[in-house]
Amino acid sequence: MMKASEKLSVWVTGATSGIGLALTQILSRQGYQVFISARNEKKLKQITTDVNNTIAIPFDIMREQDISTVKQHILRYTETLHQVFVNAGSCEYLNIDTPDWSMVKRITDINLIGAVNTVAVALPFLQKQVLKNQELHNQAAVINTQPQIIGISSLATLVPFSKAQAYGASKAGLNYFLQSLRMDLRAQNISVTTVLPGFVKTPLTDKNTFAMPFIMDAQVAAQRIVEGVRSQPRVFAFPKRLVWILCLFKVFPGMWEKLMSPTLKKSIQEQE
Repeated sequence: MMKASEKLSVWVTGATSGIGLALTQILSRQGYQVFISARNEKKLKQITTDVNNTIAIPFDIMREQDISTVKQHILRYTETLHQVFVNAGSCEYLNIDTPDWSMVKRITDINLIGAVNTVAVALPFLQKQVLKNQELHNQAAVINTQPQIIGISSLATLVPFSKAQAYGASKAGLNYFLQSLRMDLRAQNISVTTVLPGFVKTPLTDKNTFAMPFIMDAQVAAQRIVEGVRSQPRVFAFPKRLVWILCLFKVFPGMWEKLMSPTLKKSIQEQE
């Protein structure tokens, strides 16, 4: 059975653009063996050419029937994973005047069910990493930190945003899934961290027509994520200025609605 080197292995989904691509580049430079997944095989292959220490694992996260195949693909290279970055996601907005309700299901399937399918693939590899760490402990060797599931959610889950019913609800569901998973996996020495980034410049946010305060470059966001999850917190949210603002409005939801109503009205008028 072909194996990658003994360097630690990590897995990044949604790796062909935005935060996922930036994470791939950073983790590669740090010396990890990086497994990268997305639906676009052509882009994945190009990344493996451009970025060292990367292996393409094509995966449509919405296809539950692909879970076994993806597991076998990863097994060709390794039996363990140190980290999995559950990053693949999408965003579309609901026009309440002409609602596309099927879009809500589609976004939920990508952002929530896709995350569940990713964890279903990764968990056996993380559990094997725990066993490997225990063997190192028995041999008085160096022990790595706990294996870790890192889910990329959004600060949009703190307060409601207009037209973001599908995106916000799916990411809120992801938060609950990850935080509940953290409780159940704690006894297995597997850590789970929920990441709540603010606005990040990606192909998804490039489509937005509204103001995005404190927006940051994907490379900057990815670096902050890599550094922020190192201590394996329950939640890592950034940038702090936006976190504080949204947390304040979460405590005073009426103020948030009053603030957003004129902003929304102005946005609609500009579109007309």
